[in-house]
Amino acid sequence: MSLVRQVNPAGASPRQLARIAGALYLINVVLGAFAIGYVHGMLFTSDPATTAANIQAHELLYRASLAAHVVVTVTNVPLAVIFYELFKAVNRRVALLAAFFILVATAIEAAGLLAQFVPLVLLGGGADASTLSPAQLDALSLTSQLWDADYALFTVFFGLDILCLAYLMFRSRYLPRAIAILLAVDGIAYLVYSFTHFLAPELAASLTPWIQFPAPVAEGGLSLWLLIAGVNVGGRRKAPHEVTGEGVA
Repeated sequence: MSLVRQVNPAGASPRQLARIAGALYLINVVLGAFAIGYVHGMLFTSDPATTAANIQAHELLYRASLAAHVVVTVTNVPLAVIFYELFKAVNRRVALLAAFFILVATAIEAAGLLAQFVPLVLLGGGADASTLSPAQLDALSLTSQLWDADYALFTVFFGLDILCLAYLMFRSRYLPRAIAILLAVDGIAYLVYSFTHFLAPELAASLTPWIQFPAPVAEGGLSLWLLIAGVNVGGRRKAPHEVTGEGVA
């Protein structure tokens, strides 16, 4: 039985799987940057009344960001499966751990999206942003705070997933080790931001956007490499042999 068939009984080659993962990851990176980096940064402010006016003036843009979030959470599921298939031969336990981390992160992110519909409910029925009551503005402010908490929480699990993938890529030699190192820096940056947000929110606010810079470099580089080059099949054969139980420590 060939190594390809051992790794993926469905018959897709490692390079095909890698390119599918690259396309999905690139969609994930672009839509995530659009929803979090662009739309949220443009519409949400420290003043709830201004935020309400921004959302009402750019409702379609805000709705598009919610749709982008949904697409990101959907793409995370096949990505978890594909990365497990690609890297289980390196270390089955770590590959499985990475899959669980990203699925938990995705569940938290998806659950947090429910709160992001609150502004649309408050501004629905033709209500004008300038006529919102103090209680409604407080609800809008709470929505923003919940989004910050949700982001900090799901990035803990996402950062751990990134660190697991960095380890697997570094050990495997399927991709350039420079990408694995960049991913490790990216994963650490996610964890630093998240726990700083939990322990010292004011300090966490001062870390952005600088602490977010590793993400587009590492994850964008990974997605493009996978999409264009796939994985190094020759390097794959030099990697630790696939095992049936424990994996390679």
